[in-house]
Amino acid sequence: MNILNLGFFVFHTLWIVFNCVGWAWRRTRRWQLLTLTLTTLSWFGLGIWYGWGYCPCTDWHWQVRARLGYDDPPSYVQLVLRDFAGIALSPDVADALALGMLILAGVLSIVLNVRDLRREKNRM
Repeated sequence: MNILNLGFFVFHTLWIVFNCVGWAWRRTRRWQLLTLTLTTLSWFGLGIWYGWGYCPCTDWHWQVRARLGYDDPPSYVQLVLRDFAGIALSPDVADALALGMLILAGVLSIVLNVRDLRREKNRM
């Protein structure tokens, strides 16, 4: 179980970091747009049935951590910031931060991907 807990921390945290900064490099922009789209579909698509902001990674990680005896906050962002940076956020602030980052990364990704596509088209 501890290896699953560690695996979820690594995978999920890297996914979030990539969502936030993957737009910065031309080579990763399309992949970042894909991961951001999957995240958005999860939050708002699956969220219709499971609650706004639903993330399967968080759900599965919480199941593993519950078996290990952890009592976790409602938000993965709260957990990561609390455990790795010593920053305690309320659920509302954590949700606002996550949504704000999703919107910012999404806008940057779309603008830069469109710009890249236009440049490629102009080269032809």
